[in-house]
Amino acid sequence: MPAFAPPTWTALVLFSLNTDLHPIVIVAVGAVFAGIGRYLLARATGLFRNRISAHSLKNLESAEELLTHSSSRKFITIGLFVISPLPSAQLFEAAGLMGVRLLPVTIAFFSGRIVTYNFYVFGATELKARGIGELITKEFTSVWAILFQLVMITLVVLLTRIDWKRFLPTKPSFS
Repeated sequence: MPAFAPPTWTALVLFSLNTDLHPIVIVAVGAVFAGIGRYLLARATGLFRNRISAHSLKNLESAEELLTHSSSRKFITIGLFVISPLPSAQLFEAAGLMGVRLLPVTIAFFSGRIVTYNFYVFGATELKARGIGELITKEFTSVWAILFQLVMITLVVLLTRIDWKRFLPTKPSFS
């Protein structure tokens, strides 16, 4: 259900608004389970690699090479998992399809989520007395949020359709 589930931070904010648990506990548990969940999602998505066309698989392999060929590209790719504004479920689905090493990106994701979840949960704790819970609940069912999820799923599918090889640097031939 990653496509239509609310972002983890919103669930953590609602949890902090409706319980008396310390925010650090909420953040720690949320970040650990978000990391584990995304890792498992990527692994499960990776199982579908053998069900996609050879052409799409070559495109994915080229995308993986483009993103991880050099140290600087690896750093940028891992950075994407730390601070990306994109929905993380689709990022991990794409990583699983591409066959990217999942442990480094999961650790990067976890590190970024510790920071952002702290911001949201401690902010919600401060706003708890102001009745913000109803506003967040309303946003879960927003037509725009649902449309955004559908667009992101479409983009993951389109990832397999791009000929990523054409973006790779070409090696000069010495004939």
